Amino acid sequence: MTRLRFISVLILALLLAVVAGCSTLDSDQEPGAEVTTRTIDLTKPPIDVWERIRRGYAIPNLNTPLSEQWTEYYAKHPQSIQRMADRAGPYLYYIVDEINRRGLPTELALLPFVESAYNPNAYSRAHASGLWQFIPSTGTAFELEQTWWRDQRRDPIASTNAALDYLEYLYELQGDWYLAFASYNWGEGSVRRALARNEQAGLPLDYRYLRMPRETTNYVPKLQAIKNVIGDPERYGVIMPIINNEPFFVAIAKDRDIDIEVAAKLAEMPLEEFALLNPAYNQGVILADLAPEIVLPRQQLPIYLANLAAYEGDLTSWRKYEAKRGERIADIAGQFNVSLETLRRANDLPRSTQTLAADTVLIIPGSTANLAVATTQSASTRTYRVRRGDTLSGIARQFGTQVSTLRQLNGIKGSRLRIGQRLRVPG
Repeated sequence: MTRLRFISVLILALLLAVVAGCSTLDSDQEPGAEVTTRTIDLTKPPIDVWERIRRGYAIPNLNTPLSEQWTEYYAKHPQSIQRMADRAGPYLYYIVDEINRRGLPTELALLPFVESAYNPNAYSRAHASGLWQFIPSTGTAFELEQTWWRDQRRDPIASTNAALDYLEYLYELQGDWYLAFASYNWGEGSVRRALARNEQAGLPLDYRYLRMPRETTNYVPKLQAIKNVIGDPERYGVIMPIINNEPFFVAIAKDRDIDIEVAAKLAEMPLEEFALLNPAYNQGVILADLAPEIVLPRQQLPIYLANLAAYEGDLTSWRKYEAKRGERIADIAGQFNVSLETLRRANDLPRSTQTLAADTVLIIPGSTANLAVATTQSASTRTYRVRRGDTLSGIARQFGTQVSTLRQLNGIKGSRLRIGQRLRVPG
């Protein structure tokens, strides 16, 4: 079904629901299976974002034993849905608004519940990152910048737009939302090969009949379970947080370098709250050269602007240094008390470069280097027990992070590790 046809069908369904005075979702997938419905008066504006999501449900219910199993699980663990819903608060209005603008089903706003539990700093063993869990290659394909300075897979705005672009593409490719979701989770090539195997075996070309990894087999049933609970939270004993049907944040362009810590102070926000809205920045500084935006709660914007106008100190602890001809990089690192590795990475200098040409301008990392990483990932870490032969660099590679981040999270100054030592690692 083309996107235009999908939108036309959705509009027709909504018009019919208005005439009837209510909106329901039917499923013809398994006669006799229980269908979650909720009466919605479409003649009144939605009371909150959750109501807006319910009104936009447009994907047929997947009523299978596995969906029921996951629905029962969440019903027995309502606190898990509530925690995820709390974390979704700052981002959900923007995501739903963008989904509505594109004419897509609002079930898509529930995918981050399954992908990342709505944690913008979620990081997987497959090196997927952010609310929408982009792996590096897919992030690159959808123009999400991944550099030493920032990782836009963690940027709520950039990653949301990339994820919706990707999901639209997958739906147009597959013509079926279940297969599109499977492709998002497992990879479009894997789903294509699974469909080909079914075709050769004379089996239905349907999500429910594909042979898939366990994670992908559970993917749509989990989404259906969350859809069921959010569709009728009272029934499942879940208390949904209030998320008003209005923008939570605003984004403002920056034309000057500024430390994350300074920006948070100017906005009069706790550093961790500021970092959760601006989780893409890796080094504790927002560089103007990146053409960045700062995301703030709407009510903090006038406070930030007033404090910025009155601020007389340095906005950043990072500085620029004009090197002399033949000056050694190691000497400059020692002069400013920064590690040689950090200085090289900040200036994209290869290891083979030992001395500098005249008039070379270097960026000298300030005291906030890696502050953002330590702040945003401290709420999203797990424990790793050191084994024989482990090194900091090896562990950093294993978890897709940096040695400096591991040092920051664990208060490590040297490089020696003890067998059995417990380390906090991002994840």
